[in-house]
Amino acid sequence: MSAELADLLSALTIFVLAILCGFAVISKVPATLHTPLMSGANSIHGIVLVGSMLIAATATDPLSQVVSLIAVAFATMNVVGGYVVTDRMLQMFRRKPAARRPAEAAADPAPDQPAGPSGA
Repeated sequence: MSAELADLLSALTIFVLAILCGFAVISKVPATLHTPLMSGANSIHGIVLVGSMLIAATATDPLSQVVSLIAVAFATMNVVGGYVVTDRMLQMFRRKPAARRPAEAAADPAPDQPAGPSGA
């Protein structure tokens, strides 16, 4: 077996074990901890983005430039998507403003509205 094939087999083995380990860990996380963990995952994805940009900066041949461009694009989508999903999850926990009754709305103007016709 050549050294290149042994290195590829070793890398693939580590990759598959990382997938299995990640799946086992994430599947046991209770629902109340998903939002804090996603915030931590977003920072890790930011590190992945920085790493892909560093690799793209050192790419010399056209194939490595294309692959590194794809890596930067996917890492960017991953970071942005993570923050969008986290924001949507946090929106679920915000209190909705209490609806005011019509009599209260007529007697008390909204705080950002002027009090009278002169604005005083």
